[in-house]
Amino acid sequence: MKVGIGNDHAGFSYKNSIKAHIAKAGHQIVDFGTNSIDSADYPDYAHPLASNITEKKIDIGILICGSGNGVCMTANKHPETRAALCWNGQVAFLARRHNNANVICIPARFVALELALEMIDVFLNTEFESGRHQRRVEKICI
Repeated sequence: MKVGIGNDHAGFSYKNSIKAHIAKAGHQIVDFGTNSIDSADYPDYAHPLASNITEKKIDIGILICGSGNGVCMTANKHPETRAALCWNGQVAFLARRHNNANVICIPARFVALELALEMIDVFLNTEFESGRHQRRVEKICI
């Protein structure tokens, strides 16, 4: 699977650990930045990642910022991008299983790295259930 990752300064401390973790699982990684703790604007990283989802250049995205909200709101401006703010494994599971989310947004200031890795594993390994959920997902983009 080709996985994109993007973050602002608040998410930088998690990024390298997440990249190593998903590479170990055999996934390709496309890094959209940032690569420092210097103040950065999250839309500068969320927009390119979401565009790559829409253009089908990557399969799944991981966005990380302080609250997760900024990257999530930004990514969801793009067609075919369904970004989900996740704070535990069950939310990550349902985002994929019921909503066919293709971007997980992680609030680095509110979840420990270990939990972030767990949520990412769940997200990457959960399939969309389709069925009754398909018609709902089709109603998301207007």
